[in-house]
Amino acid sequence: MNNWLDKLERKFGRYAIPNLMYYVIILYAVGFVLSMVNPSFYYQYLSLDAKAILHGQIWRIATFIIQPPSNSLLFIVFALYLYYMLGQELERAWGAFRFNVYFFSGMLFHVIAALLAYALTGLSFQMDTWYLNMSLFFAFAALYPNVQFLLFFVIPVKAKILALIDGLYFLYAVVQAFLPAYGGNPVYGIYYKANALAAVVSLLNFLIFFLSSRNMRPYSPKQVRRKREFQHKMRQAQRPVQTYANGAKHRCAVCGRTELDDPNLEFRYCSKCNGNYEYCQDHLFTHTHVK
Repeated sequence: MNNWLDKLERKFGRYAIPNLMYYVIILYAVGFVLSMVNPSFYYQYLSLDAKAILHGQIWRIATFIIQPPSNSLLFIVFALYLYYMLGQELERAWGAFRFNVYFFSGMLFHVIAALLAYALTGLSFQMDTWYLNMSLFFAFAALYPNVQFLLFFVIPVKAKILALIDGLYFLYAVVQAFLPAYGGNPVYGIYYKANALAAVVSLLNFLIFFLSSRNMRPYSPKQVRRKREFQHKMRQAQRPVQTYANGAKHRCAVCGRTELDDPNLEFRYCSKCNGNYEYCQDHLFTHTHVK
């Protein structure tokens, strides 16, 4: 799987959306405003409704992501800030392409699960990306288990502890699907089952990505920063400056981008590659070493 990701990145890495979580947050903000103006519009035309998709409303495959995590302004500000922070850190650790793969594969799993559930039961389990976003914390904790968060802005708690609490939350969602519906109302039963299905596919997406990627290593942010600063100083002193035909001085050996494509890109040489191979910030720690 990891070799497959490497090959896919070399071929399509240049098409990755950098800073993906920023655009996702904008979609949630638009969805929040829409829910305030017309609460029923999302479920009528945008939600992940398998029956509607099979009847031609294929745009729902993408538009279901617009559902905000809450209708509370205070909670959504906190939630979106947390999502953005987690997404930025994961993209910085994996590179834009792999973070894109993680997020979009999670969306795809939701769509497939909804279609299969409808085919098997005849019911439309309308899922949003709440559990997909919550699974970002599993990935963050796998990378940075000892990073501390201030619970309730006061109590310091390590990421690995919060990830365990997150896991219990996922487990509760699954168990709840097998419990009697609130008040015996079948609508609640469908809602609980949809939550359980979303939790399962989000966790499955995380496990597949985690187990198949050797790049998810528990570096602390300070270690990553010190390593990059050291490599930058060493390579600036040791490497000769090369100018390409288009006038660029740096070019990524994976995606081919140069500083002319994006002046904010940073480039480094890889000490493990056999030769002078230079990589952009998105591929320095994710490329396959040349032997």
